[in-house]
Amino acid sequence: MLFPYSDENPSNSQPFVLQTIVAINVAVFLFQLYLSAFGLLPQFFQTYAVIPAREFSNFNQVISGQIGLIPTLLFPIFAAMFMHGGFFHIIGNMLFLWIFGDNIEDVMGHVKFLMFYLLCGIGATAAQIVSDPASIIPNIGASGAIAGVLGAYLINFPKARVKAIFLLGFIPIKLRIPALFYLGWWFVQQAFYSVLSLDDQVNMGTGGVAYWAHAGGFVFGVLLVKFFMTKQNPKALF
Repeated sequence: MLFPYSDENPSNSQPFVLQTIVAINVAVFLFQLYLSAFGLLPQFFQTYAVIPAREFSNFNQVISGQIGLIPTLLFPIFAAMFMHGGFFHIIGNMLFLWIFGDNIEDVMGHVKFLMFYLLCGIGATAAQIVSDPASIIPNIGASGAIAGVLGAYLINFPKARVKAIFLLGFIPIKLRIPALFYLGWWFVQQAFYSVLSLDDQVNMGTGGVAYWAHAGGFVFGVLLVKFFMTKQNPKALF
C-alpha cells in the first residue's frame, strides 16, 4: 500500500482556508473524545451525522415543502464533514488535505476554494445516499470533500510528483509518483470498491468505508474545478 507524505509542488500563497478547515476538524474530533469519555458519542453521531435513510426521507419532505432545506437536510451534511470515526480516520484525511489542498486553494483563491470544498462534500454525500438510501448507518468524515480536492489536483497538476512510501513487508520504500498515476489509481480503487459495495455480501467486508462518497466527491471535483479557477494553470490537463 502507498502512503503519501508530501508533494513536489510548492504553493505561492498562504492556505488560510485549508488551515482553518484542518483546525475545525481537529477541534471537533477533540470534542468527540470528550463526549466519548462520558458515553455520549453514539448519541452525537445519531443526532448530527448523515444517516442516508433519514436524509432521503427529509429530501422528499423538502421537495414537497413540508420542511425547510437548511436545518433538516444541509446542516447534517455540513456537520458530518467535520466529524471522524477515530484517530486513523482523521489523520489520514487531514494528511491528504494538507498535501493536496494548498495548491488548489492557490489556484482558486480562498473564498472559491471554500465553496468548492463544501460543494464537493455535498455531492459526495449525495452519491453515498443514492447508493444505499435505506441505510441507517451514520456517515461521517471529510473524505468526500477531500476527494473533490484530489480530483481538482489531478486536473491541475497531473505531472506534479507525489512523495509516497510503499511498505514491502516491514521495509519502507520511498517513491516519487506523478499525480496523474497516483490519484488516477486512487480513484480506480474507490470506484472498484464502490461497485463491490452494492453487493450486500461483499459490502460486509468493506469495513464501513463510504466508497461512493470517495468516488462521487472525486468526480464532482473533476467536473467543478474549472468553474472555480481564479488563476489559469498551463500545466492543467484541460
